[in-house]
Amino acid sequence: MNYQAKVLFAVMLSLAMLFSANAFAGGNVGITLDQASAVVAAAKAKAEKQGTLMNIAVVDAGANLTAFVRMDGAFLGSVDIAIKKAKTARFFNMPTGKLGELAQPGKPLFNIEFSNGGLITFPGGVPIKDKTGNVIGAIGVSGSSVENDNEVAMAGAAVMLK
Repeated sequence: MNYQAKVLFAVMLSLAMLFSANAFAGGNVGITLDQASAVVAAAKAKAEKQGTLMNIAVVDAGANLTAFVRMDGAFLGSVDIAIKKAKTARFFNMPTGKLGELAQPGKPLFNIEFSNGGLITFPGGVPIKDKTGNVIGAIGVSGSSVENDNEVAMAGAAVMLK
């Protein structure tokens, strides 16, 4: 078998294993659009209660953007931050604030924010878990203080636990 045939065989075998594993898992690749929409709605309601204007992003288990809302008047510069917070939380399955604690000078993950095309390591990104504790996605929120961002993200993620 020549090199190209070996590469093609390896790719096909990998794809077959991926699809069979996905089928075995019931085809669940994470949060659905309906679930992501519910997360966004809960987060938006919390932001309105705070009187803040937020960008709210939800990614699925593969860190793909599934839902996004930019509240009227929310900072344009926070769009990218919200999406990166969601991706960061999913990449490491931990709140971005916790990752930030580990990324300080002298800590084990110092400079991690420069990996993966840029991460956000301050609060406002939270993994989304289902009722059984499986991470099915993440939410990222940006537009106010990190404390407010984090409260809004937590309110959104909490919807999936009800």
